[in-house]
Amino acid sequence: LCGCGLLGVGIWLSVSQGNFATFSPSFPSFSAANLVIAIGTIIMVTGFLGCLGAIKENKCLLLSFFIILLIILLAELILLILFFVYMDKVNENAKKDLKEGLKLYNTENNVGLKNAWNIIQAEMHCCGVTDYTDWFSVLGENIVPDRCCMENSQDCGRNSTDLVWKTGCYEKVKMWFEDNKHVLGTVGMCILIMQILGMAFSMTLFQQIHRTGKKYDA
Repeated sequence: LCGCGLLGVGIWLSVSQGNFATFSPSFPSFSAANLVIAIGTIIMVTGFLGCLGAIKENKCLLLSFFIILLIILLAELILLILFFVYMDKVNENAKKDLKEGLKLYNTENNVGLKNAWNIIQAEMHCCGVTDYTDWFSVLGENIVPDRCCMENSQDCGRNSTDLVWKTGCYEKVKMWFEDNKHVLGTVGMCILIMQILGMAFSMTLFQQIHRTGKKYDA
């Protein structure tokens, strides 16, 4: 049910908010809608295998459910370890890629990227990637998007850099993660526990079906 819900939300976002895309020009398909659809599909398929295997008492489906959960768990752990090992490099490449994305701000067929920057700058009270000067090479000297202004109005970003948010959005996002690390850690731990319980349940039922089958064979 959770997977179906996420899939539905992802499809709705893709249809109704199709012009809201990604910040990164290197990964144009890595949008919020596509990410939710992918996660929802994986959860739905995995859950379906587990439920069907439990209802039908099918060892093959239960084993498939266990293997998929194990692969997902290992992938999560590997990605987490690689992220912390190469954190500095990840930060450097992310900033570089985001700055490249700024160059597409006013170009055609990139309305989603423009909307994404406008929303995050307005909501998080930030401007640019590292600071507001990132926009100068894109929009012109002393010109920033209107959503960078402390008090938003038409053309407020032109030659009024004293009245814009000085902190870069990358730093703001990092601060948000730092402030909410306990909540994110709790959510991550809950997901980990659910995965382990799912694997334990599938293996317990698998063994039970296997032993029952042996008794009938005898």
